[in-house]
Amino acid sequence: MDRRSLLAGLGTAGLGVSLLPIAKLSAAEGQGGATIVYSYLAAWNFHSVERAARYFSDDVVYFDASVGEPVVGKEAATSDVVANFINAVPDLTWGIRGAPIVMGERVAFEWEFAGTNTGAWVDGTAASNKRFRFPGASVFEIRDGLIVHQADYYDALGFYKQLGWI
Repeated sequence: MDRRSLLAGLGTAGLGVSLLPIAKLSAAEGQGGATIVYSYLAAWNFHSVERAARYFSDDVVYFDASVGEPVVGKEAATSDVVANFINAVPDLTWGIRGAPIVMGERVAFEWEFAGTNTGAWVDGTAASNKRFRFPGASVFEIRDGLIVHQADYYDALGFYKQLGWI
């Protein structure tokens, strides 16, 4: 995906956070896996499970600090994480705050995730029909153009409170 398509897609997703200016995106493109991560976020913001899954290696490890146990493998990460969130929050937005930190094939950034929980969660939890917005940070490792590790750290307590679970 070229830079203009990516930015257009992110812009039409209605993100409520400021996106990287084109100049910063251009600078990040030459830094390892940043382009992969930008494209992966665009797939989430297009609400496309299949598109997002294309960025995972077959043996990807997806760590969500609020869960504690990593999800291992492309199929599990796709169904248990990506499809879970996109189906439960069909209007989700996931936007980068500021510029990412890129070191070789590792990319880290702060983000904001928002949406309305109108669908059931994969564990059977019913939709709350409540709007939420919470900050977080992610660290990615990219190898051979694919995500081999993703770790997400966020305000799970605030998220759960907004959904009315606590």
